[in-house]
Amino acid sequence: MSYIGREPQIGNFQVCDAISVVNGQAAYTMQVGGANVSPETANHMIVSLNGIIQAPGTSYTVAGSTITFASNLATGDVINFIHILGSVLDLGVPSDDTVGAAQIKDDLISGTTALATAPADTDEFLVSDAGTLKRIDYSLIKGGNTPYFYGRKASDQTTTRGTNTKLTGFTTAELDSDTAFDGTTFTVPSGAGGKYLIGATVEADASAIGNDLEQFFTAIFKEGTAVITVGTQNTGGDMIRMTNSPSVILDLSATDTVELYGETSDANGSGTAITATTNSTFWGFKIG
Repeated sequence: MSYIGREPQIGNFQVCDAISVVNGQAAYTMQVGGANVSPETANHMIVSLNGIIQAPGTSYTVAGSTITFASNLATGDVINFIHILGSVLDLGVPSDDTVGAAQIKDDLISGTTALATAPADTDEFLVSDAGTLKRIDYSLIKGGNTPYFYGRKASDQTTTRGTNTKLTGFTTAELDSDTAFDGTTFTVPSGAGGKYLIGATVEADASAIGNDLEQFFTAIFKEGTAVITVGTQNTGGDMIRMTNSPSVILDLSATDTVELYGETSDANGSGTAITATTNSTFWGFKIG
């Protein structure tokens, strides 16, 4: 093909570091910036020895990063330069900030290896942060309402009249995505802070001791302090069961704790059994 003006030059052009001649030595290592370089062939080089351009394959040969002259060099000989032309299609490594979006193929990241399952939490995705390309772990952007927990009362629990009591033993059919719920206390895992929906359904049952319930309160506690309390009042007649279902959205940070408390009073002031095994639950999840 003909060109108007100078023909475009394509190649990974490099000039080797200066080489000191050793008397009686023919083979020398070629380096650029202190790192070994290997020309494709002797024909991809221009070599000047004592001011004379050498004939490739006759005056010198190349094997890897070693150039070997046809005869041993002697004191006073000078290797003026070794210019490596590179491959005619090798552009080398582009300089920083020189490749634009137009030069990148649209299908460069084509997903040639399909994920057979959901990505692992430590798998990384590329995102643009105000125009700067960054990596982000899947755990930080995945959908779903995790962490989550759910437990059901495993056995009845007796409280004392007028005493706010921590409710424990929510271990039946328990769900616990991040091993953060011990059946009594949910502790926000590291890195999982955010908005959470916390709720419960708790039944107070006085049938075991034959007493009418007067009042029943259930409270959700954050870090040892009640954040919501709901109650049921006996307005007359025999009531041996009451149910409360508190729920609240909380802004939680890592290591924050959430617990459930209950308080009852009955007609004759004795203790009241809280919760039948299958009727009381405690649950929560992060709002995704």
